[in-house]
Amino acid sequence: MNKYKVMLVDDEEDVARAILRKLDWEAMGFETPRYAHNGIEALELSEEQPPDIVMTDIQMPYMDGIELSRNLKKLYPNIRIIFFSGYDEFEYAKEAIRLEAEEYILKPIDADELKTVFTRVHEALDRDIDEKLNVAKLENYYMDSLPLLQEDFFASLVEGSIDTGRIGKFLSDYRIDLHGPLYLTAIVHISTGRIPEGMNPVLISVSVRRLLEERLSDKWSCKFFSYLGSTVIIAQLSDRKETSAFTDECDRMCRLAESMCKANVTIGIGWLVDSLGDMDASYKGARDAVSYRVLYGHTKAINISEVAPLQNDDPVYEETDSLVDVFKKMKMSDEASVDEAARRYIANNTSQQASIQSYRFFVMDLVSEIYKFLRNNQLDINSVFDMDSDVYTRVQQMEAQELSDWFSATCVKMHELIADKRTDNTRSFVTKAKDYVADHYADQDLSIDFICSYLGVSSAYFSTVFKKETGKTFVQYLTDFRMEKAESMLAMTDEKTYIIAQSVGYSDPNYFSYVFKKQFGVSPSKYKAGRES
Repeated sequence: MNKYKVMLVDDEEDVARAILRKLDWEAMGFETPRYAHNGIEALELSEEQPPDIVMTDIQMPYMDGIELSRNLKKLYPNIRIIFFSGYDEFEYAKEAIRLEAEEYILKPIDADELKTVFTRVHEALDRDIDEKLNVAKLENYYMDSLPLLQEDFFASLVEGSIDTGRIGKFLSDYRIDLHGPLYLTAIVHISTGRIPEGMNPVLISVSVRRLLEERLSDKWSCKFFSYLGSTVIIAQLSDRKETSAFTDECDRMCRLAESMCKANVTIGIGWLVDSLGDMDASYKGARDAVSYRVLYGHTKAINISEVAPLQNDDPVYEETDSLVDVFKKMKMSDEASVDEAARRYIANNTSQQASIQSYRFFVMDLVSEIYKFLRNNQLDINSVFDMDSDVYTRVQQMEAQELSDWFSATCVKMHELIADKRTDNTRSFVTKAKDYVADHYADQDLSIDFICSYLGVSSAYFSTVFKKETGKTFVQYLTDFRMEKAESMLAMTDEKTYIIAQSVGYSDPNYFSYVFKKQFGVSPSKYKAGRES
């Protein structure tokens, strides 16, 4: 039996506890419900662990059930809402219908009625999953997907093997609408190590692809195709500023795929380009972005322009596979892996040189590729080479073992420089976010969306890096900062509580008191009285 997550939202804790006791949740196929005291708390909990079903009261402080449901539907369109209320009012019922609520139940709640409602919702959720994972439907969908000619065209586009002068003719002949004006490529990577037992990985891939097509196609005019075992997306943007919004949308899709398709998905997003002839560069960026999951984790979208913003063009070294392996390991692996790859590359290539002249040419090319890598990634050349000496001449005189030691040490040094630059870039915008909070914590509109717009990054990337650097989510950090300021004002001034609330960014004094008590265990008035006694 599938198990689903339930959240109960009610400011009357006694009522919520009574509902919890009414049903045998485990036997009915539900996890023990999580409880939130109000709509704002429910939204915060849903970000940590999205529920499948939310049963909410309507009239609550800070954020009522109707507003909560609107917000949840935006975040998780497939979520099921059950309203319960002590008020039999037509306007509430009408709004519940508009929000496609599963049920509108009046208090006091009857146990049998509640069981019937949750049983019906469980069956509906089962049907949704069955439809997504039904083998026969998925096989038919897989066979009836995009025509072969379109698939071949898209594959050739990301390979860069189509003459740019002929792209327009192919678009016309194959009736493909790629109007742009801006394009980017995204690669959908599915972890094969986390496929549910008994499920065919190919069918899981089709299920995920269908989900993404349903959610992304219209807004971004996306084209989907299969290439090298992965689903690839070509998205069309009208403005460069839409890149962050597309990244955040893909990030939500990764979480939704985990919930609905039982798949662990990472979406790598490539460089934004203004010509279909440059789609191969965008695809290479997406491929690199997927590789960064070893640093930033799975089940999220990773945009190459955010994690590797210093790489301005495609380096020449991609012609040599083994050297590509060394350079990639410098970006994404540990020091031991870099050392091993560097020494393996030297051993494989020095043994193939038939003469001293070919050996010297090989060494000169190697030094040139290192220079190009340093330049393309804006690394300090002086930190790697002694610019007062002729590197080419010195390296040509090295024997094979000496060359191996030198190349390994050089690669390890570049590995360290890349790690330091990545950390500096990350800390830079985390520091900017902290500074902005320090200067604008009193702004009641300050939010993660606002700060991401200010920094020019996606909320998906910002949330990952901010928590990694600070150990807190941005909302937690902002709340803690505001509470510290409030505590100081309560201790040092005679201001009224509602004035202090406004001074630290809370328009509702009651909600400020609620958050303060949650943080410090006592209300602001009691805290102040305790300091004065």
